Amino acid sequence: MTPRNLFITLSNIGDAVLTTPALRVLHDAFPDHRIDIVADPRSAGLFEHCPFLGELFLLRKRLGWPGRLALVRRLRKQHYDVAVDLRTEVLAWLARAGRRYTRLNTRRVDGHAVERHLAVVRPLLSGPPPPTRAWLGGAERDWAARMLARLPGRRWLAIAPGANWPPKIWPLQYFQELLERLRDQFDAAIVCGGPNDFAPAAALTRASPLPALNLAGETSLLQAAAVLERAAYFVGNDSGPGHLAAAVGTPTLTLFGPGEPERYHPWAPGAQWLCAPEQDLKRLAPATVAARILAGRPQPASAS
Repeated sequence: MTPRNLFITLSNIGDAVLTTPALRVLHDAFPDHRIDIVADPRSAGLFEHCPFLGELFLLRKRLGWPGRLALVRRLRKQHYDVAVDLRTEVLAWLARAGRRYTRLNTRRVDGHAVERHLAVVRPLLSGPPPPTRAWLGGAERDWAARMLARLPGRRWLAIAPGANWPPKIWPLQYFQELLERLRDQFDAAIVCGGPNDFAPAAALTRASPLPALNLAGETSLLQAAAVLERAAYFVGNDSGPGHLAAAVGTPTLTLFGPGEPERYHPWAPGAQWLCAPEQDLKRLAPATVAARILAGRPQPASAS
């Protein structure tokens, strides 16, 4: 029987992406083990094509304690060599495991969220911290290729105008002005986000001076990642799409108002961010954002 480890990740898309370096550390320490992953329904798709995935379990908060107890019963059917819990602090102790790594037995580390997660698995880390990762399948990449085939050129700017809290949203008219300033640098715009972002994304698509495709609310999690993988550059608010873009290797610029950019910016070599004056995104000028993007000299997306 193939030996198994257990990895318990976080809920929101961006938070789950930031746990993937710790997941990679666990795999690298035990390359012959399969890893069962406990995830939230919102972000579980991120792990569907993980090459070392064993079984994917869903922790459904809406089911309350009965749902958690049912999950524990399922987990206890398996004996794990190692259990890593970045979320609950208790599931790893309820599972049958030889060794457990949780926040409860880890010295607190200040800094980026990835560094705090890596502190939990520090005894297993044998090299530099890995980047974040989103694993894609052929079906998602084929879907993205078909959807984007209608756009001209290949220098595509991906934009995510939404976020889960109004103060974290850069004004829509600023995104429109940004497109105007960058119209000679890109061939088309891809507007992305969740179902709640469809209306502002549609308005931005209609007003865009570039050919634009609105995919907000039209993609699965991995389809969105496959679209972002083909973009030349990403710009958006502090939200999940920016972390997805970074996890597939696309250069990103995240716009921060309220929040902690030093702790929650996308974790990737090509990730940049801008902080609004006094944490007020209305005071972050489109000219400033355009200048930062132009300084990055975005390249055409790869043909793969």
